[in-house]
Amino acid sequence: MTTKGPSQKQVIILMNINSTNSFIKNSSTHVININRALKNIKSNIMVDSIHVNNKSIVITTNNITSPSDLQTIEKYVKSTVCIEAEHMKSLRLPQSKLYLKIIGIPYLSEHTNSYIISNNVKKILKSNYIFNNVFLALKPRIIKVSPKSDMLIIWINIWNTQSGSKAKCLINRRFNVGSFIATIQSANMNPDIPQCKNCWKWGHSVSICRI
Repeated sequence: MTTKGPSQKQVIILMNINSTNSFIKNSSTHVININRALKNIKSNIMVDSIHVNNKSIVITTNNITSPSDLQTIEKYVKSTVCIEAEHMKSLRLPQSKLYLKIIGIPYLSEHTNSYIISNNVKKILKSNYIFNNVFLALKPRIIKVSPKSDMLIIWINIWNTQSGSKAKCLINRRFNVGSFIATIQSANMNPDIPQCKNCWKWGHSVSICRI
């Protein structure tokens, strides 16, 4: 499940505050000029409006932009007199958070004979090519399947594109963790209820465990 985020029909441009203020003063002119540039490359995209949100320029379009549309918009913004190229930090599409879970990994590492912790999870993800260009939105959470089980569920929260392309590339993929095969699955939510790593019961943490 992805969290509610900006519309897919937006382009976000990060720049310093002075450049942002300078650019937004002539927003109506910029809308006309960007639409003219898009028309020149025979794009079906049209800019509806430009506004400032959280110190960023947000360009709202009538449809989802393609890579060529983004290049055209970026070229125009960098060419404006009020913007110096080095002050424009980045241009990107909005992102949202995607919840996933990884199953099939044992609680005790077969290589180090130590319990798997979030730092181990980061190393596991980094070592596998299918997680290239995947960025964690939050620290991974590790939960034991049940008190008697030696297997884990690893919950990860990643930044996903609004189109959901990263989700399509990851969900139901399998990869090796030592001699084990882990599977990535979609998740309805992140587990907000704590699980004690002493008694493995839900609803409290180790610090207040009575066993």
